[in-house]
Amino acid sequence: MSNDLAFIPPAKPIIGEEEVEAVSAVLRSGMVAQGPQVAAFEEEFSEQVADGAFSVAVNSGTSALHLGLLAADIGPGDEVIVPSFTFAATANSVAITGATPVFVDIEPDYFCMDPAAAEAAITERTRAIMPVHLYGHPANMPAFEELASKHGLALFEDAAQAHDASLDGQKTGTFGIFGAFSFYPTKNMTAGEGGMVTTGSEEIARRVRILRNQGMAKQYANEMVGVNNRMTDINAAIGRTQLTHLAEWTAKRQSNAAFLNENLEGVIVPPVAEGAVHVYHQYTIRVPEGDRDAFVGALREKFNVGSGVYYPIPNHRLPSLAHFAPGLDLPQTEKAAKEVISLPVHPSLSQTDLDRIVEAVNTVAKAGA
Repeated sequence: MSNDLAFIPPAKPIIGEEEVEAVSAVLRSGMVAQGPQVAAFEEEFSEQVADGAFSVAVNSGTSALHLGLLAADIGPGDEVIVPSFTFAATANSVAITGATPVFVDIEPDYFCMDPAAAEAAITERTRAIMPVHLYGHPANMPAFEELASKHGLALFEDAAQAHDASLDGQKTGTFGIFGAFSFYPTKNMTAGEGGMVTTGSEEIARRVRILRNQGMAKQYANEMVGVNNRMTDINAAIGRTQLTHLAEWTAKRQSNAAFLNENLEGVIVPPVAEGAVHVYHQYTIRVPEGDRDAFVGALREKFNVGSGVYYPIPNHRLPSLAHFAPGLDLPQTEKAAKEVISLPVHPSLSQTDLDRIVEAVNTVAKAGA
């Protein structure tokens, strides 16, 4: 059957003539490094996505996490509590500062860090908690705010997958001392590559700006040890164009997800917490019984439907990070790692595509693959 059908990719960046023209205009201007496009992108992102918080553009989502942590004085001797069920950049950014990532379990419904597990992991060295708004669903920020206040800890947000998500009317990236967004090509909007630090603190924003620019606010007047994590005007021009479409693309993702919710059978569709706005960076189902990898293979081989498995190896078992978590047992993380499949939900899907995804999933689930 799959030979007769076009492949439905699990993700599909939307890059059009608007982006091409925006990049061409930057190249023609001769100002390609960090310049007016970056400044404009920061201002527009602040207004549209960050509820007016300071926004500082950098060259990747990982850099956003790294520089946010450095700006908040996280370093050797500190512990930062993070989920294990996420992309490795979350823990990498902590480890690269010299601090220790402390891995904790997720709650099963929304795949985000479990507040109770986070509290149980607090020690005298704990400086901060950094939940991830995984797959586009906000973490339980009121619980983490209470936890941080109770124990005198900093609260940070990995919002790399959660552009325009919100909880009880408050945008992700505005709860903690800083939030970090990614503009990698497969995210809900892209800049080609890049990231953004959002913060309500003028001092944190100032420090991130200095850190991204070799520690300088003024040329040759280096006041901190910094790095070159600047965003180019080329990337910012792409990001500005994409930002104008974010709301419509998010609405399409949500519409696609609603159709899948209503029509999929034999799998566990992703629930949404009360008061949460899920932006469906990924539409992640669970296949609780049977062979998940065979399920993925059958979707591709029989129906030419692509899918993704994020994340089959939890962070606490990765060769690069396992030494931080010897003997750690995270049952909900391990269960999710064995059961999850992310189905296509991107804005480029047609109704025919959605119908085929439903047919594929329901057929494979019924067959017990």
